[in-house]
This record gives sequence, C-alpha cells and structure tokens, in this order.
Amino acid sequence: MKTVEISKREREVLSLISREMTNREIATSLYISTHTVVSHRRNLLSKLNAKNSVGLVRRAFEYGIIPLESEFNYH
Repeated sequence: MKTVEISKREREVLSLISREMTNREIATSLYISTHTVVSHRRNLLSKLNAKNSVGLVRRAFEYGIIPLESEFNYH
C-alpha cells in the first residue's frame, strides 16, 4: 500500500471533505479562511494524485488515511 505524508490539518480538511462539507463550511468549522481551505485541498489533490473531491475521498479510504465510519452506513 502506498504511503502519503499529509499534515494534521490536511487530514482534518480531508475528513470534512469526506463529510460533503463545502469550503466555506470547512473554513468555519476549523476557524481558517476559505483561501486556506482551497490551498489545503489543492495540496491534497497533488499529494494523492486525484482530479477532484471524489478522487480525494476514494484515495483517502484506499490509503487508510480516513476510516470508513458508521455515519456512512445509510440505514
């Protein structure tokens, strides 16, 4: 399995992206600017070699960066 080095903040942003939060919602939640969220997202896209948010989340699960949580079980 490929290992990818990402910062704690990038991990937090990625987790919120996986919860379908917008850049503005992520910024508000983490007390950072929307521009900073965009920068983290751009860095993550590059590090995970993804084209979009769907690819980010997919690779994050594949690499074990974020766990598949029970909230994703839509029962």
